[in-house]
Amino acid sequence: MSDSNSFAGYRVAVLGGGSFGTAIANIVADNGHAVSLWLRSEERALEINQTHENPVYLPGVPLNPNLKATTDLSQAVAGVDIVFVAVPSKSSREVSRTLAGLLTENCILVSTTKGIEADGFKLMSEVIHEELPRARLGVMSGPNLAKELAEREITATVIASSDSGVTEAIQTLLQCSYFRVYASSDTYGLELGGALKNVYAICAGMAAALGAGSNTISMLITRSLAEMCRFAVKKGADPMTFMGLAGMGDLFATCTSPLSRNYRVGFALGQGRDLNDVVAELGQVAEGVNTLRILKEQAEQLDVYMPLVNGLYDIIYNRKSLDDVVAGMMGAEQSRDVDFSLR
Repeated sequence: MSDSNSFAGYRVAVLGGGSFGTAIANIVADNGHAVSLWLRSEERALEINQTHENPVYLPGVPLNPNLKATTDLSQAVAGVDIVFVAVPSKSSREVSRTLAGLLTENCILVSTTKGIEADGFKLMSEVIHEELPRARLGVMSGPNLAKELAEREITATVIASSDSGVTEAIQTLLQCSYFRVYASSDTYGLELGGALKNVYAICAGMAAALGAGSNTISMLITRSLAEMCRFAVKKGADPMTFMGLAGMGDLFATCTSPLSRNYRVGFALGQGRDLNDVVAELGQVAEGVNTLRILKEQAEQLDVYMPLVNGLYDIIYNRKSLDDVVAGMMGAEQSRDVDFSLR
């Protein structure tokens, strides 16, 4: 906590000026805490500070005037109690490495990035820990579509950490009338669920573009959850974590909403558009595109049955027709509905 004589609350930095980072910083400011939003664009930082809006990522959403944007990383994190890391996965290691030597001794770091580093199949908290081994770490995930969050629509999230002080601090920091924060100790399972669901959101977007009915979408989401749980068990995570907000909750939100970047990628692919054109037009990172390659390779190494992952990979990278892939999956040998064992 900060010195109560100077500020009666937490001092917070949010790294990443995209839609989610901006939304989290706005909640912090609304709750009366000092917050700096770090981003790379001088132009966007100036716009946020002058107009109290992030017109690139959250157009039309008013931001708390006390939210201050900066492009100076050392200034943003100087003396802060809590840092949220909300940068794209490809930047997480670089940013974490830069933070070395800039943070106070008991500073809490919370990873919100839902991605995987290919080298060693490392989740973002593992990347952060490698670069900042003494940091107090937490992971946050849930059905948190940034635009709805920024517009103060009711939702909830989960903060996971082996350090109960971390979970308690984040619950205190973010809890408000429209945002409920639950705690968990399953950091790995929580983070894994957040990364995996992006792949299935692409599948769901494709299905929606092709006019799939409610039965089809329901089957797709539940079979996606089954695949995620099979993989989670193989990786040593608790499959029960996937029954909660950070699993089923996040999966449902991203598989049914056009606000999800990964869903929009899938929808465009279902319309027959080229992947590179879609990603370029999106202008934001769709983590599922990167995760798909990494997940398929890891599933093959671990011998985990993941037909949806294999099918999507064949469509995107092997140029197989959607009809052929669907026919192959529907004609495959039938297995049990729920086929993993609780430990």
